[in-house]
Amino acid sequence: MKREQLAIFDGQYVRDHLSYPDCIRVVRDAMEALSAGTTRQLLRTMIPLGSGRTFAQMPGALGEREMFGAKMISVFADPSSPGLRRHRGVVLLFEPDEGEPVAIADAEEITHIRTAAATAVATDALARKDARTLLIIGTGGQARTHLRALPLVRDFDRVHIWGRSFDKAQSLASEFATIGAEAVSDLEAATSRADVICTLTTSAEPVILGAWLRPGTHVNLVGSSGPGPVEADNALVAMSRYIADSRASALDAAAEFLVAKQAGLVTNDHIVAEIGEVLLGRIPGRQNDTEITLYKSLGHAVQDLAVAAHLYRSSLV
Repeated sequence: MKREQLAIFDGQYVRDHLSYPDCIRVVRDAMEALSAGTTRQLLRTMIPLGSGRTFAQMPGALGEREMFGAKMISVFADPSSPGLRRHRGVVLLFEPDEGEPVAIADAEEITHIRTAAATAVATDALARKDARTLLIIGTGGQARTHLRALPLVRDFDRVHIWGRSFDKAQSLASEFATIGAEAVSDLEAATSRADVICTLTTSAEPVILGAWLRPGTHVNLVGSSGPGPVEADNALVAMSRYIADSRASALDAAAEFLVAKQAGLVTNDHIVAEIGEVLLGRIPGRQNDTEITLYKSLGHAVQDLAVAAHLYRSSLV
């Protein structure tokens, strides 16, 4: 069954109809499908358009007889928030029977929610079962979505938020007072107390160091999505059990890994698994309660297309 007209899902529609529990389930399935080899996707293609301006395309297919399409986004500096970037664009979805385009969805909102959902899936698979302290590093849109998604997979007693602007961290903490969020000013101290850490920044230099972590911490590196900016130092990368959302994408664009590799501290084999391989039970995730686990999130077309397909199918009911 198809709509008679092309479906348009704007940002408000995505926010209203894409619940976090549903998105976590959809993204988990997409991660497994990618690692099982049933999906198809190409690496992200990026066209520079000058300083602070990039056009990116991410094509893929959910299977040979499944929906397919592409995410197309602009990554431009945000004039209203110096130092930050906006990811604006669309996810274009085709149906598999006649190859007809059936839906266009707002890519910015899908990216915000599905990125947090993917982090939640990875955290559920890799963090210690008794993890109780969450540290969010960053105060932008991804911080908000992660604060909604992460408590769905762990029962956190303490939720700490750090930002370069303490006032912004306090403001964000007040928005999430119901989950006990609290702004912190000492990042090193907060890192040393955290069980789960999410880095959600646009920083070009490491914001956390491996020397700060205590045994058993799980780290989600999310902010850097291409070669160049790094959120963690080489020591953290080298000491961790490193798991990526896509091995091919990580070898191409995982900045922290690439810098550590260039320094001769790790090889390609340091990427022990894709998160989908862990979910499928093919490769162990966390092996003990003292191990440092690391999930590198780059995002990929299969996740975006799976979410757009979920929105489309749900709209037909």
